[in-house]
Amino acid sequence: MKIPSALLCLALSAILAVPALSAADTHAKGPEVAQISQGREIKLSDYVVTGKTTIFDFSSDYCPPCRGYTEPLARLHAKRDDIAVVRVDVNRPGIKRIDWDSPVVHEFNLESIPHFKIYGPDGKLVASDGPEDYSAREMVDKWIAELGR
Repeated sequence: MKIPSALLCLALSAILAVPALSAADTHAKGPEVAQISQGREIKLSDYVVTGKTTIFDFSSDYCPPCRGYTEPLARLHAKRDDIAVVRVDVNRPGIKRIDWDSPVVHEFNLESIPHFKIYGPDGKLVASDGPEDYSAREMVDKWIAELGR
């Protein structure tokens, strides 16, 4: 089958343009929740999705409450066009427990997980969980509840 040269040029242009996308474009608002860090330090601003509210979910596969948010956050990410969810895995590869010694845990002074940070469509921090402030978690819980079952 002969492919028209115009179509071939268009396809090649699309393929070659992909590396020019920013980290946020390539990681955050696809059909699946993006997973970043694997315990390494990160720059959250590299993963904020411009024009959308971005929820950063600091969690571990070894944390039962964190796992309880996995499915509801995936639904939120899929159903709300104005929200992108990015999971920040606190565990370094090979650690088979919550990795409280990982660089990302120390970078963000995490004392508990799940821990949420929410950035607005303008890229500015809107809410963040802290030792005595769970405003980000309250916002996430409200959005999840609004989705219903």
